[in-house]
Amino acid sequence: MNTVPLRELIVSLEKELYRLRYNTGTIKYYRMMWKHIIAFCESEGVDHFTEDLGIRFLDRRYNFSELEKTGRLTQSIVNAFRVVRMIGDFQQHGSILRRYYKHRELLHHEGFKALLQNYERHCRHREYARVTQKHYRDTGEQFLSYVESQGIRHIGDITGKQVAGYINTLLGYSYKTVELQLCALRSFFGYLCANELHQKNLGETIPSIKARKQQRIPSVWTKDTVTKMLDVIDRGNPAGKRDYAMILLAARLGLRTMDIKHLTLDNLKWQDNRIEFMQSKTSRMQSLPLLPDVGWAIIDYLKNGRPKVDSPYVFLRHLAPLEPFSDDDRLHQVVVKYMKLARIPISPRKKKGMHSLRHTLASRLLEEHTPLPVISDILGHLSTDSTAVYLKVDVALLRECALDPEEVFPS
Repeated sequence: MNTVPLRELIVSLEKELYRLRYNTGTIKYYRMMWKHIIAFCESEGVDHFTEDLGIRFLDRRYNFSELEKTGRLTQSIVNAFRVVRMIGDFQQHGSILRRYYKHRELLHHEGFKALLQNYERHCRHREYARVTQKHYRDTGEQFLSYVESQGIRHIGDITGKQVAGYINTLLGYSYKTVELQLCALRSFFGYLCANELHQKNLGETIPSIKARKQQRIPSVWTKDTVTKMLDVIDRGNPAGKRDYAMILLAARLGLRTMDIKHLTLDNLKWQDNRIEFMQSKTSRMQSLPLLPDVGWAIIDYLKNGRPKVDSPYVFLRHLAPLEPFSDDDRLHQVVVKYMKLARIPISPRKKKGMHSLRHTLASRLLEEHTPLPVISDILGHLSTDSTAVYLKVDVALLRECALDPEEVFPS
């Protein structure tokens, strides 16, 4: 599609939006933005879209680059950027990528829908962790949606070319995201081959990633920064009570976001001052001490903040519908909200979600010389290899591990 004139490209893109059942209001907004972009391109004397042209349009209309540097982008400008980015992605891949179609029904071919349901049952039968089941299912759906957009309607017609094309759509994502996607694809293709739905195991065409987990350095907060964020939370209103308790669970006990969202009233063992729950990621039981500040924060929320609805879950949304947070909600917005209130700098190069608070707990425990096996138990890691990555953030401890050259090479 790289050689298709912009007007023709937009026509194809609109058809794909309709295929994915975007609502009328959203498509109307896209049409308005496309009109402005086409007019800009024609004023520049060009009829083919390029990424550079898209950025020039944003700079001319919104002063995009300057506002991005100073962190002053508004939501409307971010939306305009997404429109430009979608055109570039569709031009390159001929498909609307996973970053744009959140919460949409992706598949329309009945055969693919039935296949996905059977694959879901397969994952449940294999007793994968709940999080893994959902991830594998979502990845399978995203891949099938991609091959649908390429005009393929039969599983047996999929080749390594489509696999490579889908993998190319992952360019620009973090190493971890790509690693998880490729792992899920291998599972999906293995299922197709084992059940004779495809004559080849397409997973063998997927390239391996040379990078390793231990090359990543976790994002951590300083103790003062965590305190500063907690201090700005308004615990006088119900949502503030809830947010304070959730953030404490991540920062003080290292709970994963999914486990915070899935925490039930039965998991709170008040008589023993403990929290006991099944970890979503590992499907293993975890038992942690209910620290006083965490316990009182939860009690305050349950007594004075939680909506009076019949639900087994501890934490609920406070806007209708009054129900637990969805599995897709990473609670990232909760942390960012209080970072802004506390005037904590938000760097695009540093993680700033709930999981970074879990990383922070691990590094603090390491600073206090807590043994790695104990930290592994607290965080619910299956292996100390997963915990060892936190050694990288503690420069002082690394210096203690340094070898004395005179001892190694005696004169």
